Amino acid sequence: MDNMTNREWFKKAGYGMMVHWGLYSLLAGEYDGMKSGHYAEWIQSYHMIPIKEYEKLCNAFNPVFFDAEGWVRFAKECGMQYLVVTSKHHDGFALFKSKADKYNVCDMTPYGKDIIGQLGEASYKHGLKFGLYYSQDIDWHEQHGGGYSTERLSAGKSWDNCWDFPDRTIKNYDICFENKIKPQVEEILRNYGELCLIWFDVPMTLKEHHSKTLYDLVKKYQPNCLINSRLGNGIYDYVSLGDNEIPESLDNIRGARKSPFGLYETAATLNDTWGFSYHDQNWKRPEQIAAYRKQLNDLGINYLINVGPDGLGRIPSPSVDILKGAYDLFPLLAEEV
Repeated sequence: MDNMTNREWFKKAGYGMMVHWGLYSLLAGEYDGMKSGHYAEWIQSYHMIPIKEYEKLCNAFNPVFFDAEGWVRFAKECGMQYLVVTSKHHDGFALFKSKADKYNVCDMTPYGKDIIGQLGEASYKHGLKFGLYYSQDIDWHEQHGGGYSTERLSAGKSWDNCWDFPDRTIKNYDICFENKIKPQVEEILRNYGELCLIWFDVPMTLKEHHSKTLYDLVKKYQPNCLINSRLGNGIYDYVSLGDNEIPESLDNIRGARKSPFGLYETAATLNDTWGFSYHDQNWKRPEQIAAYRKQLNDLGINYLINVGPDGLGRIPSPSVDILKGAYDLFPLLAEEV
């Protein structure tokens, strides 16, 4: 890792860009005349859209304005040190070519090209560290996707797909884990270069052996790749704070989690949603982003700011303006981080 361990790099990185993008981006926060909740990427669950209906979005996914190099250059221009992209979100649709499951951008859409491959190639070309988000528990495309064992409130109607598969007594996450989750994690580890991190999320169903299996799998293929605390069961390299969490001190982190290596990160939105929503115009100001970044970085916490491109592959203009403005207000050039 350029004469620096990944842990050392992450500790100094400070600032990164997250991207939530997928089929949900086409709906832009509205389905059949009804708005989504706060999180547009949860719209399938929020409106209990049947799989067969939701799959029709594949036929419309042809992002003619998607420009991998443009996204990477934009991140660099805003002072970002790394890029984290949703390889598969909770809807189960993968933005990469997968032999484990044909429900992916290459096999199911007219676009037919590997999004993750393009973004990885562009990131490596321009010297931006590249990481991948992967939803290892929740998968609404699978009968045995996780989330069925909790009564906690979710951003949709339920964590699991209870509308296509209502009988929770027969659900078995082990089936989804062995047939899809584990093979796809292996695919992204083997096919997309030297990843700086894997960003797992919401471990509602995983038992300790599931988390350990994934941790060991990552380290087998990429020993330097960092793993966040949302893998679950206390198995991780660095702590993911709560969404949009801006603590006053490290002792003030929700859940009082500690990183064994002193590595922390807050992932945050520019408005109220992660995925694209045309009706969410509650944007933060550049001054807020710059101030949050400084507060977090002073505590040794990285700030991972999300953008949600639209269904055609365009980063919303308010996101562009806010991040450029925040960079101008935060006079810390990339080479000084």
